[in-house]
Amino acid sequence: MILVNALTVEFSGTTLFDNISFSINNKDRIALMGKNGAGKSTLLKIIAGVSTATKGNISHAKDTVIAYLPQHLDVDDNRTVFKEAAQAFSDLIEMEKEMEDLNEQLTTRTDYESDAYSKIIERVSILSEKLYSTEDNNTDAEVEKVLLGLGFLRKDFDRLTSELSGGWRMRIELAKILLKNPDLILLDEPTNHLDIESVQWLEDFLINSAKAVIIISHDRAFIDRITNRTIEVSMGRIYDYKANYSTYLELRKERRKHQQKAFDEQQKMIAETTVFIDRFKGTYSKTLQVQSRVKMLEKLKIVEIDEEDNSALRLKFPPAPRAGSFPVIIKDLKKTYGQHTVFENASLTIERGERIAFVGKNGEGKSTLVKSIMGEIEYDGELILGHNVQIGYFAQNEASLLDESETIFATVDNVAKGEIRKKLRDILGAFMFSGDDIDKKVKILSGGERTRLAMIKLLLEPVNLLILDEPTNHLDIRTKDILKSALQDFDGTLILVSHDRDFLDGLADKVFEFGQQKIIEHLGDINYFLEKKKMDNLKEIERKKVV
Repeated sequence: MILVNALTVEFSGTTLFDNISFSINNKDRIALMGKNGAGKSTLLKIIAGVSTATKGNISHAKDTVIAYLPQHLDVDDNRTVFKEAAQAFSDLIEMEKEMEDLNEQLTTRTDYESDAYSKIIERVSILSEKLYSTEDNNTDAEVEKVLLGLGFLRKDFDRLTSELSGGWRMRIELAKILLKNPDLILLDEPTNHLDIESVQWLEDFLINSAKAVIIISHDRAFIDRITNRTIEVSMGRIYDYKANYSTYLELRKERRKHQQKAFDEQQKMIAETTVFIDRFKGTYSKTLQVQSRVKMLEKLKIVEIDEEDNSALRLKFPPAPRAGSFPVIIKDLKKTYGQHTVFENASLTIERGERIAFVGKNGEGKSTLVKSIMGEIEYDGELILGHNVQIGYFAQNEASLLDESETIFATVDNVAKGEIRKKLRDILGAFMFSGDDIDKKVKILSGGERTRLAMIKLLLEPVNLLILDEPTNHLDIRTKDILKSALQDFDGTLILVSHDRDFLDGLADKVFEFGQQKIIEHLGDINYFLEKKKMDNLKEIERKKVV
């Protein structure tokens, strides 16, 4: 058991947490929820021992292992993928090395009666016992199993980590965490850089193999499947629910209803008391009663209603200009990088108004096909854009393309046209830019804030083909829901590259699967595709058994 004891965290006069306490038990799968800025990541860092609280502490047994996936990774660029992942067993490697050194000393020393010699024998005995308890572990096999589960290929094992993107480096760090078999795993947005198959693998691992987990995630389907407990951070307090995310939402709604009722009753009592004080404050016979009520009001603790993400603003894309019947036609498309073929013989037709998901493992060509459609890269084969196609494109690096010298407001004001300009402040507010925030320069914004701002720009431009490449990576659940609602109302053609099943559910009615240098069309939504793929996997296992 790990105990969070009376934590208080204060930043320059602002209280983030106020005397919060809870316990973390074996088999707990905890979703840590709350608004942006509520302190979720800070709490995770304190539990991990990376940050310290103003007051209070984290207590646990001495040998408790807590593993934390940080947002800023520390990966050695001089190691291969396999060797970096194997650093999870660095303690074991160090013990084996020490054992070799001590055995070497025992064969060369002759001071058999000395205290130093006795201490060496004692240390060898301790190390032998520890190594004996782990000798059945095939560490190489465990490293291989986890790396393959997280989407690496065997041919990747000998690549230097310096060759990999940030997403793949994050997977190595995640592999190291999983291999340590910790008592508690702390994950802050772990699915941002994982494809759908890797997310499913991670789910199964956390459900079946992990001891205890705390997760911050915007992927509703992921946390719903993983978690059995939800801790909400709100206004410096925590609310602990023994329930998964969906059930927690219903319970929270009930909690706010009770809070609102208590608040209304208290406000009524305050109003009535104030009327009494004002009416009788000059009446001698009522002096004691008036003074008593004044003191009561002074000491009264006002009922607080927890903040809620209740933005009622329903955002809409501008009407899509009329386009031809087939916005994109592709015939025998092939793309290679040197000797590596990404895909070949790819042929597909996208009809006006279709809503399509591109899915598959990272590196199989989803973003490559998008870049081909955008004319950003060269390819072999035929790719035709239809009549009057006007594309709105959100790239994975869209946030980095913003003009850093502009303010938030100027960034959106420069692209807004017509009546929508009157609603810019409301739109910015819905994406959590309010008050003085809108005058901030882009250069001081975080990655998540830039992503939200880039998304607003896209909402303001009239287009008839929207292409979004991993748009939800840095969006919280509320902002993601606002975007999803706008996309559901969009009357043009939609192409989504995403690993987020919950986001794709209800948005895409056709799936193109990328893999093994092919693009396969599936006539069904994301749920149909996932169900079909699991069946395919079972059939594959059965075939292997028959052989």
